[in-house]
Amino acid sequence: MTDETKETTERTYPGELPLVPLREAVIFPKIVTPLGVGRERSVAAIDASMRAEKHYVILAAQRDAEIDEVTSDQVYSVGTVAEIVRLLRIPDGSAQVIVQGLDRVRITEWLGEPKFFQARFEVIRDEQGDPVEREALMRNVKGTFQQYVDNGGSILPEIAMTAKSIDDASHFSDLIATSPDLTLEQRQQLLETKNVIERLRFLSVFLAKQNEILELKAKIQSEVQSTIDKTQREYILREQMKTIQKELGEDEGSAELNELREKIEAAGMPEPVKDKALKEVSRLEKIPQASPETGVIRTYVDWLVSLPWQKGATDDWDIDEAGRILDEDHYGLAKVKDRILEYMAVRKLAKDLRAPILCFVGPPGVGKTSLGKSIARAMGRKFVRMSLGGIRDEAEIRGHRRTYVGALPGRILQNMKTAGEVNPVFMLDEIDKVGADFRGDPSSALLEVLDPEQNFSFSDHYLEVPYDLSKVIFITTANIEDTIIPPLRDRMEIIRLPGYTEDEKMHIATGYLLPRQLKQHGLVAEAVPAPEATEAAPDASTPDAAAEAQVPAAGNVAAQELAKADGARLEITEGALKKIIREYTREAGVRNLEREIGAINRKIARKVASNEGDKFTVDAADVATYLGPERFEYGLAEKEDMVGAATGVSVSEHGGDVLTVEATIVDGTFGEGKDFQLTGQIGKVMEESA
Repeated sequence: MTDETKETTERTYPGELPLVPLREAVIFPKIVTPLGVGRERSVAAIDASMRAEKHYVILAAQRDAEIDEVTSDQVYSVGTVAEIVRLLRIPDGSAQVIVQGLDRVRITEWLGEPKFFQARFEVIRDEQGDPVEREALMRNVKGTFQQYVDNGGSILPEIAMTAKSIDDASHFSDLIATSPDLTLEQRQQLLETKNVIERLRFLSVFLAKQNEILELKAKIQSEVQSTIDKTQREYILREQMKTIQKELGEDEGSAELNELREKIEAAGMPEPVKDKALKEVSRLEKIPQASPETGVIRTYVDWLVSLPWQKGATDDWDIDEAGRILDEDHYGLAKVKDRILEYMAVRKLAKDLRAPILCFVGPPGVGKTSLGKSIARAMGRKFVRMSLGGIRDEAEIRGHRRTYVGALPGRILQNMKTAGEVNPVFMLDEIDKVGADFRGDPSSALLEVLDPEQNFSFSDHYLEVPYDLSKVIFITTANIEDTIIPPLRDRMEIIRLPGYTEDEKMHIATGYLLPRQLKQHGLVAEAVPAPEATEAAPDASTPDAAAEAQVPAAGNVAAQELAKADGARLEITEGALKKIIREYTREAGVRNLEREIGAINRKIARKVASNEGDKFTVDAADVATYLGPERFEYGLAEKEDMVGAATGVSVSEHGGDVLTVEATIVDGTFGEGKDFQLTGQIGKVMEESA
């Protein structure tokens, strides 16, 4: 220590003093505070202070409390000279001290002391300001502080009691500044503020804000407590009711009702639906168990609980993997696959995108229904199917009202219950075959289901609460679109699936149908015939055809794996497949083709079972042996026209066909009445032509 000193009106300090950096603490003048000292340099500074005549030490806050080894630039330049009142050493080398702040000081110079921090300083004197303004602010802050204490502010009771008896504005402001609700930066700001009036203004604003927060907190706690009290009261009453019912032998029904309530709470229903369900349970609780209405209400609540309200498949899709799955299940159909992959890609970017309403139109057997299953697999969603063929009652869609005996929801919600998710792939099959009679028009009932602007609040007659169908991907199928009512057709995106060409049927037969039939009949592929490119192959110069040409024959992979298995082997040559396609089937799809391949497999399986061999080859010449004589004449349209005959084309919902039209001249004066007569079931067009 040097002999240089600094004097105030009250105390005289040495020119330099030991310094202890503080973590998360600011010491104010005249305030007694306990401190824990653990760092080696800080303990050394305390020891140096205790060796001096007056146990003075400078206490200054660190800017960052996480730093252990601090430097001069990491400590605030304004601190407090304090006197160590009591020291308690701890066996681990640390110490507990009680200090009393004396004066604000500004550190002017850090001194190089290897064992502890030491600094020169200057005392900061308070600026009292206008006494009238100071007195007015003092009274305001005292009143606000008392309100803060009454509201449960974070202040020690002894400090609150001491504050009432303090008349000195500087001492009072420093005492209030010890509130834990003040941040370290706010306390340091108050320490650095010389003007007492400014300190009082700061505290006035701070305390007013804290009072608003505490009052709002008390209001929230009161509301929460009121809710808890109400819930607790209901719980006590229910427990009493259980006891009474148990004495009366009626506790089993109460347990079921409580279980129903728990299911309703866990179902994730919207609040209006949840309230309605709970009201129905309350009704059920009040009516006798023998009442006929008991079963009606119970069934209704069970339906509400069993429907999916929130649970659904996630939309975290891998677009490439989805495309691979679609290609694996179906050959070609590039337009449909692109549309599904486009939807999946956009849905990844826009989560609130509404699901499309797709309508697959095409002849039977082209894969409309199976394509829906493939789409569901590619998207990782559940698949549900509802056949609309022959439906004539609107209640099949919307359900019956609960006033009817045995009423149930419509098949839309029944299938949603089966799916168990809010976003399945939902196929409405044969939408072109929906009828209408005196019971209503199901096609019109489907308008709400298939309208993205309405189906987020679909209303079933049975449930009588809105149900969200907007997350469902609806896919409809039809053979022809002419019989679909225009408003319904307008709500759907029509995707036409044409019949397969001969080249496409060959790919499907070798890659999909033949391996599947071999597996079903316990046989193994001897070889997988690769169809040769023919003049019927798609032109890769067109976008759709190019896309189809790039589609990998995923089914051939399965066929190659099947060829490696053990068992009786069967090879159906390419020529045999072509003969089956040309002379045994005449269809747009491939259903009959698969049936004929299955027939050959059955006959081969019978030979294997009769020990007639374990390796068979079926070529074009053998087809008639297994399938009988040819059913159709191939290439009829290519024959030379004859006199009185012309080549025509017929078109229907099942596809198209080539036919020969003959013209014959007959005498119109034969018959009993000498009139030309037509017999048999002849359509209007043919009758008029004749």
